[in-house]
Amino acid sequence: MTSRMQSPHTTCPGCQEEVFLDELVGGKCPLCGCSLEDFDESFGEYEGILDRSDLSWLIFNYFVFKKFVDLGVPPHQIMEFVAVYEQNAEKPPEDWVRSEFVLEIPMKLWDTLRPKYCSKCKKFFLRGGKKLIRGDMRRTAIAIEYVCDRC
Repeated sequence: MTSRMQSPHTTCPGCQEEVFLDELVGGKCPLCGCSLEDFDESFGEYEGILDRSDLSWLIFNYFVFKKFVDLGVPPHQIMEFVAVYEQNAEKPPEDWVRSEFVLEIPMKLWDTLRPKYCSKCKKFFLRGGKKLIRGDMRRTAIAIEYVCDRC
């Protein structure tokens, strides 16, 4: 049984079943008759979909997503941020529609214990509230702000 599992095999593109290469009948799947060579040729048509510019964009999105997830930002907020950035990236920076962003992050233990200054009503508060990061896509600086429950 183990020698059979170690023999070369593939998945048929037509019926999605595992087929051993020594079972092929004239280069076709014995179950559905799908030719494996035809599928390989048609797959070559789709290789141009992902080019190098897409790869750099995917890497950029990965690192942006990772940085914000490490800060504790919910994934849906990150995806909204990336979508707005993608819309703006096609235009010059002075024509960007929404370049400012505000993302909510969880408070750490130290944040919950110390007094905080509300960025909206300019008052101090001890309990509750939200911790926000505010920034601008045109600049690299990120500001951390707190907002009380009343605001």
